[in-house]
Amino acid sequence: MVGRDRIAALVGADDVASYARDGVCVLRGIFDATWLSTLRAGVEHNLAEPGPYAGEYGHGEGKIFDDYCNWERIAEYRSFVYDSLAAAIAVAVMQSPSAQFFHEHVLVKEPGTAKRTPWHHDAPYYCVDGRQTVSFWIPLDPVPQDVCPEFVAGSHNWGKLFYPRSFADDTDYEYDGDVFETIPNIEQDREAYDICSWALEPGDVILFHFRTVHGAPANPGQGRRRGFAPRWLGEDARFVARPGRTSPPYPGIGQTTGERLREDWFPVIWPPKEAD
Repeated sequence: MVGRDRIAALVGADDVASYARDGVCVLRGIFDATWLSTLRAGVEHNLAEPGPYAGEYGHGEGKIFDDYCNWERIAEYRSFVYDSLAAAIAVAVMQSPSAQFFHEHVLVKEPGTAKRTPWHHDAPYYCVDGRQTVSFWIPLDPVPQDVCPEFVAGSHNWGKLFYPRSFADDTDYEYDGDVFETIPNIEQDREAYDICSWALEPGDVILFHFRTVHGAPANPGQGRRRGFAPRWLGEDARFVARPGRTSPPYPGIGQTTGERLREDWFPVIWPPKEAD
């Protein structure tokens, strides 16, 4: 088992404070070469054998590939979920006694891709919400700051839910009711927001809250931009029935608003179970 001292060395008090304040922080050199090789192999497996939710889109040259919910069939992803330090890091930054795995999302922007990833936040796409949530974004290639995902600091505390947006055509999902609103045009008014991004190396990780508003620039250069994004739930996360389709869709989940997500679909990884 990973000790408290080891976790504290990975996620310090300043990181926890930054995450609570900004809804996003970056940790440097967290995952070693072995885990990076494992995840790269998993992504290549994923590209060769896309899952049922895979998509490709883009404008002009280049393309974006994304896929999710393949961790049970891709051994490299499954190994990362169960055997890496990711769950311990999630517990530390969420300040939760447990970490339940939600799903993984893979996004690959090929060189010369002109399309941005639209500004959005993730919670409205999901069938779950809570204060204790965290997504990782782990770069598998060097990422210059000008192509790094961007985050609006503090937006997780706005108390708003924005319509989910289609990555393919940047339109809002059709959600019923008056809880949701269209996201502001952040790109045309960037100076009004505290936008964070970083130059990243493989092994670094961005941690961000499900409600933190974010987007990503185009990738006009010569390098690939492969990102692996496992998503985690803390003790207070609960199922929410959304007024339209969710992404991931999770058909047949059979839950009602206010319940903890079922552990046979979403396993609790931390604390680790004692060996028999």
